[in-house]
Amino acid sequence: MQNYYLTTVMKDTATQVQLTFVGTIAFIFINGMGPPMQILKSILGARVLIGLGCLLMCLGLILAGFSTQVWHLYLTQGVMFGLGGSAMYITMMGIVPQWFDKRRGLALGLSASGSGIGGLIMPFIMNALLLKFGAPWTYRIVGFICLVLGGFATMLVREKFPDKSGRKKITDIVQWSVLADNNLKLWCAAATITLFGYLIPFFFLPTYAAANGLTTSQGSSLVSVISGLNFVGRIATGYIGDNIGRLNMLIIAMFISAACNFLIWPLNHTLGGLMAFSCIYGFFCGTYFTMMAAITAFIVKMDKFPSAFSVFLMFNIASSFGPPIASAIQSGTNPNSYISVQMFAGSCFLLGTILMFALKIKMTKSIFTKI
Repeated sequence: MQNYYLTTVMKDTATQVQLTFVGTIAFIFINGMGPPMQILKSILGARVLIGLGCLLMCLGLILAGFSTQVWHLYLTQGVMFGLGGSAMYITMMGIVPQWFDKRRGLALGLSASGSGIGGLIMPFIMNALLLKFGAPWTYRIVGFICLVLGGFATMLVREKFPDKSGRKKITDIVQWSVLADNNLKLWCAAATITLFGYLIPFFFLPTYAAANGLTTSQGSSLVSVISGLNFVGRIATGYIGDNIGRLNMLIIAMFISAACNFLIWPLNHTLGGLMAFSCIYGFFCGTYFTMMAAITAFIVKMDKFPSAFSVFLMFNIASSFGPPIASAIQSGTNPNSYISVQMFAGSCFLLGTILMFALKIKMTKSIFTKI
C-alpha cells in the first residue's frame, strides 16, 4: 500500500518517510496500549475485548479506503487499526502461556504464526485488488476479511485462569518495580534494539526490487515469501527452542538475520538472489515473536509476567521508528542507494544479538547451558 500511494494517490503530497509512519503509528499503538487494554480486559473480559478489537480493526481499514491525505491514514490505518490490533494481540499473548509449560515455545510459535500466513497470502490478494478495484475497495475487502477471521478468534478464545480480582488500576498493571531485575532490563534493551531492524526488509524490499528493474508483483512476492517462511520458521524455531533453550534459539536466529542483512541482501539484485534472502531471513526473523513472551515469563516467573510483559512491550515502542530512521538515513546519504538501509538493519540485529548473548552469560555463567 505504501508503494501504491507513493506512486499514485499521494505522489505529489506525501513522501516515503511520511507514508512509512502509517505502519509505525499502528505498531506504536499495538504495543504501547498494553496497560490500558489490560484495564479494559479486567472490566469487560477477554472475549468482549477481543471482539471489540476485531470491530475496530475492520472499521479502521474501511475508513482508510476514503483517505486522500496521509494524515487520514495516520488516524485510520494507524490509530484505529492499531488500537484494535492491541486489544486482540495483547489479550491473546497473555492467554496462550496460561495453557502451556513444557511446550510453551511451540504453542507461542503456533499462535504467532498467523501473521506469517496472512503475510504470505495478503500481498497477492491486495495487489490483485489494487489493480482491479483501487485502494478504497482493497481496504474495505481486507477489513471484512479481518472481521470474519477475528470473529472466529472471539468465539474460540478462553482463559484458563480468569482474573477475578475485579477492575484494575494502571499501577496494578505497570509495576515499574519489575525493572529492579537487571536481567529484565538487559532483555528489554536487547529485544528493542533487535526489533529496530525487523520491519526494514518488509518496508524496503518492494522499492528495492523496483529500483533493480523488477515488477510490482515480483516485489510483492518477496514480502510474501518472507511472511510464508516466517510462518514455518516461527513454528519450527518454537519447537527447536523447547529442546535447545528458547534464548539460545533466539540468539542463533537473530545472528543469522543480521548476516542476511549484512551479506545476502546487499549482494543480490536479481529475483533469484532476493528470493534466497527472503527465504532465509523470513525463516529466522520471526523467532523474536515466538520467544519474547516465553523468555519474559522465564526471567520474571508467571506471577510477575503480566506487569513485566506490559513494560517489555512499552520498551518495544521505540523500535517502531526503525523504518522511518532507515528511510531518513537513506534520504540523508544517497536516496538512490539502499546500502545504508541494509547496514542499519544488520547492525540492529547484531547489537541485539550481542546483548542477548550477554544476558545468557549473566544468567548461566556458561556458553553451552540450555536456557
